[in-house]
Amino acid sequence: MKTYEYADYVKAAEIIKEKIKTPIELALVLGSGLGGLADEVKHPLIIDYRDLPGWPLSTVEGHKGRLVIGELAGRMVLVQQGRVHFYEGYSPAEITFPIRVMQCLKIPSLIVTNAAGGVNPSFSAGDVMLITDHIGFVSMSGFNPLNGRNFDQFGPRFPDMSQAYDREYGSLVRKAATRTGIDLKEGVYTWLSGPSFETPAEIRFLRTVGTDAVGMSTVPEVIVARHGGMRVLGLSGITNKCSDDGEMKADHQEVLQIADIIGPKIIRILYEILPDM
Repeated sequence: MKTYEYADYVKAAEIIKEKIKTPIELALVLGSGLGGLADEVKHPLIIDYRDLPGWPLSTVEGHKGRLVIGELAGRMVLVQQGRVHFYEGYSPAEITFPIRVMQCLKIPSLIVTNAAGGVNPSFSAGDVMLITDHIGFVSMSGFNPLNGRNFDQFGPRFPDMSQAYDREYGSLVRKAATRTGIDLKEGVYTWLSGPSFETPAEIRFLRTVGTDAVGMSTVPEVIVARHGGMRVLGLSGITNKCSDDGEMKADHQEVLQIADIIGPKIIRILYEILPDM
């Protein structure tokens, strides 16, 4: 699997630095079908991933593959419009390459979003879930993005993950949901490799171990973000209810359609919280 040298991250970061005039305060990673959030950025500077050496290219519908840098709710943000996944054949190091570049740019905070299946029976398609913790079955089974040589420039060999998701940021989201009338869910997000959706037996297992939502991304990025000292906020858009009896089928096109409903909710939350992050 592909690995990188520290200089590879710096090289990509320098290209971005040459194009911006104001320090970036926040970074956002947008999941399947949620790329439209980038359209909210004012005075955007757009950089195609192909123009950044080492940056992995997405092969999945719903992931445009570009950086959008500009102003959102009064803050300078870098929006990653599309990500890559383990199931595309990328290594954990490639998946998290963008996070390392963000750290070279000295960006202190990260917001990650994703499209996820609702394992919690009380969740419905169209809900927004605040991620309070995660289970990384892929990282737990030997594909941790921190495997290999540690980059001391970023963080320690054995980083703490007891508060992977920033509690203060979580409080801001709860207050924002109350003000805007959004029915906010909360829970544990579980990372599976994909690309196949889960079987009914797997859904029953996930529910037993404490999963509220399941998806194919986010966790490796959060691990690397926390390793590098970034504060993290995670939001899942629940695009479908997971079936534990085989009566409901999952479909990627349906995921993208429901994401169009979720996007405006997340935008409202972001406008409420970004000034205070």
